[in-house]
Amino acid sequence: MTESSTPSIPVTRKATSPLRVAMASFIGTTVEYYDFFIYGTAAALVFPKLFFPDVSSAMGILLSFATFGVGFLARPLGGVVFGHFGDRVGRKKMLVISLVGMGSATMLMGMLPGYAQIGIAAPILLTMLRLVQGFAVGGEWGGATLMAVEHAPHAKKGFFGSFSQMGAPAGTSVATLAFLAVSQLPDEQFLAWGWRLPFLFSAVLIIIGLFIRLSLDESPDFAAVRKRNAVVRVPVLAAISRHWREILLVAGTYLSQGVFAYICSAYLISYGTTVAGISRTFALTGVFVAGVVAVILYPIFGALSDTFGRKTMYLLGAAAMGVVIAPAFALINTGNPWLFMAALVLVFGIAMAPAAGVTGSLFTMIFDADVRYSGVSVGYTLSQVAGSAFAPTIATALFASTKSSDSIVVYLLIVSAISVVSVILLPGGWGRRGAAQQLVNDRAISPAPSPATMEEVH
Repeated sequence: MTESSTPSIPVTRKATSPLRVAMASFIGTTVEYYDFFIYGTAAALVFPKLFFPDVSSAMGILLSFATFGVGFLARPLGGVVFGHFGDRVGRKKMLVISLVGMGSATMLMGMLPGYAQIGIAAPILLTMLRLVQGFAVGGEWGGATLMAVEHAPHAKKGFFGSFSQMGAPAGTSVATLAFLAVSQLPDEQFLAWGWRLPFLFSAVLIIIGLFIRLSLDESPDFAAVRKRNAVVRVPVLAAISRHWREILLVAGTYLSQGVFAYICSAYLISYGTTVAGISRTFALTGVFVAGVVAVILYPIFGALSDTFGRKTMYLLGAAAMGVVIAPAFALINTGNPWLFMAALVLVFGIAMAPAAGVTGSLFTMIFDADVRYSGVSVGYTLSQVAGSAFAPTIATALFASTKSSDSIVVYLLIVSAISVVSVILLPGGWGRRGAAQQLVNDRAISPAPSPATMEEVH
């Protein structure tokens, strides 16, 4: 038989392992949230003085946190755009674009002159770059979560889905550690150039994140959708048409998690240093330690959700956040730095973990694969706008008007209650029976593609 007559044998490529994809999602979201969270830390410690120097200290903090919230306004648009193309051309490409967009905006922030140099243009440019950050991160979480969950075995989607969630506290911890290092500088040097270093360090993290993400295979669920020629022309409209109720419930369910996260990672740094008398170093250390605890606990609760049900774990976390918030503020108000740290660990590290650890798998598997990126992203970003965006601003305004943290506690209790009701209304059962049913449902809506299919979309 001649070479030309030898039949070609298709060579299939071994699909990327679920653990490798999960770790890539973790590292990628850590980089993205590092970029997003260093803004929150800078908004508490630096921006009021450098970008809003002509107003009172309280108003400067309020305006600084307002620009922090502006970034969330671009998130829904980012979620829609990235969701649309993520459901049409693939998850992987969108994750690369979001990482580059986020990192570029962050580095430019680190080079931005202050109000003393360019006047009103400084806060305007800062706000514009924050909008770019918000647009980029609007498509990040949904894509990274889908990659981790869709590559995971059906019986371990909760565990592997927790890795992208781990990126948020990990990014917070790394961002806090970066600011903790430069905060050791004398105030004059810290405000002159030291604060810029964490922003410029983003360049190194972008290179690492890109190297990892470009080495991954496309999602097997998207591969199956494309193999069936089932790609939807306008995924966002299809997602809203089919899943409008689930989108609203996802927004309500995530509300408390998003609000509590930004209260802990941004507002309490300002509150601790200006009201409770905690040193800047100890306030940042508290956030760092709480973030490390969260990274450890998230995969544990993610794995438990594979046995006891995703809704069960999320309800536990949503309720726990409401239970611990009043005691946490009581600890903070003592002015004791160790109790301040204990309060942050209690809320951000422990109480939030059952909900956060299961968020990825719970939200992802509610939606059909052909509109999943759009459905998850729209629900998630709606919640961010409604809750997370101006949570530090609302808390600042409440304390300024009442001179008491009790009003902030009431605000957070209301948010927690909304999430409790929303997660109860989400589709799915409870306990071991609910876990067994979710396994059946996952197999029905996410059939595994053949190796040949994976080779086609590589």
